[in-house]
Amino acid sequence: MTRPDRAALPGPAINPFRRTIRYWLSRLLVAAMTRAYLRVSLEGRDLLPAGPAIYCFNHLSWSDPFVLMAVLPFRPRLWFFGPKEEDMRVGGRNRVMHWTGTAIPYKPGKNDLLEATRRVGAVIASGGVVAIAGEGRIHVHESELLPLNEGAAYFALRSGVPLVPVAINGTSWLRFGGRVRVRVGEPLPVAGRSNREALAELTARTWTALHDLVGEAPDVREPGRVGRWLTDRFNDWPEGSREAARAASAAGGLAYFDPSE
Repeated sequence: MTRPDRAALPGPAINPFRRTIRYWLSRLLVAAMTRAYLRVSLEGRDLLPAGPAIYCFNHLSWSDPFVLMAVLPFRPRLWFFGPKEEDMRVGGRNRVMHWTGTAIPYKPGKNDLLEATRRVGAVIASGGVVAIAGEGRIHVHESELLPLNEGAAYFALRSGVPLVPVAINGTSWLRFGGRVRVRVGEPLPVAGRSNREALAELTARTWTALHDLVGEAPDVREPGRVGRWLTDRFNDWPEGSREAARAASAAGGLAYFDPSE
């Protein structure tokens, strides 16, 4: 595999050696802080490809990327696609992701697809893996799975690398000492061009595999005041609040995807 110029990789415009130091330091710090507050575990580590891949994970909380940073192997190097932000230096969560150099930003409202594709391609060519929150937003129930965007399938097909479903359970509420489980599913092989039919088929397979991993997960009991504050401090609810999202879910206002239909 041809390795690209390191300057082509996403992340802060700093010396490649310093960027690597930041990456390793941030992974160690995030792992230590996450494990000090939560009891996290990883199931199916042996299923992770040894080389480049696209990881597609479900999304319950702002903490999900940090949980993955805490439990996934340090090699291959881990990157995250997103968040959709005009400026990654705005907001505490974004500044942390920007500093670690693990984010591949995607600007909303702009024709940024070609640039984002180039960035993902550079990561894959360098031997790294890209994790994508397939639903594109958070929701309230552990066992539910929203429709998946086609981005994960598109990047996997375009790069010719496996698509790996990764389920996170236990982060809808961040209880001190709460159990968080990360489960890795069987990698989905890809082949062919990234046309409409192939994207739809691979997205449907990914949804089914990911839903099988989260389908029986129980909801987390609401924590005390500190846990509630920590959970929702950085959550970005499309409906405006957790209560509104809960009401929309109860009323059937959130669309869920069934590939059998």
